[in-house]
Amino acid sequence: MKMRDIADLAGVSIATVSRVLNEPEKVRTETRLKVEKVMEQNNFVANAVARGLVLNSMQTIGVLTVDIRDDYFAEVIYTLERQFTDLG
Repeated sequence: MKMRDIADLAGVSIATVSRVLNEPEKVRTETRLKVEKVMEQNNFVANAVARGLVLNSMQTIGVLTVDIRDDYFAEVIYTLERQFTDLG
């Protein structure tokens, strides 16, 4: 299911669906709730890759390790994830 499908089902524009996802404070409460209800009913999950391409920001880092099962590497990766999350 794509944003266009959600927009059609909710009777709003694709731009409105986008605003509900990215800037909900800019959407009337009634409209936001209607769009959110349609998204929930259809198990809609925003595509993070598509969002990253549009915003030119994937917010993804790659980590190469010999063996992720190694406790040391697992802890290092977990620490990196926490640090980057805190930094936004």
